[in-house]
Amino acid sequence: MGEAVKAGVPAIEFIGVDKRFPARGKAPEVLAARDVNLAIQPGEVVSLIGPSGCGKSTLLNMGAGLARPSAGTVRVAGEVVTGPNKHVAFMLQKDLLMPWRTIAENVAFGLELRGVAAAERRAIAERLLAQCHLQGFGENYPHQLSGGMRQRAALARTLAVDPLVLLMDEPFSALDAQTKMILQQDLARTVAKEGKTVLFITHDLTEAVALSDRILVMSERPGTLIEEITVAIADRDNPMQRRKHPAVGDYVSRLMDLLKLDAQTEVH
Repeated sequence: MGEAVKAGVPAIEFIGVDKRFPARGKAPEVLAARDVNLAIQPGEVVSLIGPSGCGKSTLLNMGAGLARPSAGTVRVAGEVVTGPNKHVAFMLQKDLLMPWRTIAENVAFGLELRGVAAAERRAIAERLLAQCHLQGFGENYPHQLSGGMRQRAALARTLAVDPLVLLMDEPFSALDAQTKMILQQDLARTVAKEGKTVLFITHDLTEAVALSDRILVMSERPGTLIEEITVAIADRDNPMQRRKHPAVGDYVSRLMDLLKLDAQTEVH
């Protein structure tokens, strides 16, 4: 497991964060996020939901050090984020596996960049491939795997660098419903076992309830937090069991009300 966070220090926090994108040509300046304040404790899984374009992905980009806030501060493990750092790993909707590398080589890529010895890279890749139900597929290439298997490989690659915080931007949204639920189960069990902290963007409200300790709801752009919901259902490491709980419908209904989905023609 990775380096521990000091007691009482959030794994990741946003303090008074604004993000502005400057005017370009005839396009006006865009205020994407405004006065965002949130703190996620070590080992928590927190989902972030909100209307399209409200700044959810922008927040993750700032958390990963891929963008800087226009105002306010982002901290990971108590340290101000000024650029990409070893404490954070990012997983996207697209697996972004390199087609010319085997699955094991893809999983070990971040370790290779950090100068980890080849034998250790192989051992870590083999362990994580087994953990993500890909044992025996390490020598295959991405085009030989299904979409769900590729996302498992992407999860293994994300975990390989042993981050404190996983930032996940709709990682399962392109998958069919059955495969999505299986990967949710894999993620939940792995996160619980490894003690990772997760900030997870999703448009799937049931997914948010099934996976999370808390759900943070954002307003329309400029995005700011309008509600925090604690998911008081047991079995966070077993989202398939959580889905069967009678309270799930109540949580989803509350989230729909906050997002005003009853007034929209399309519900995600």
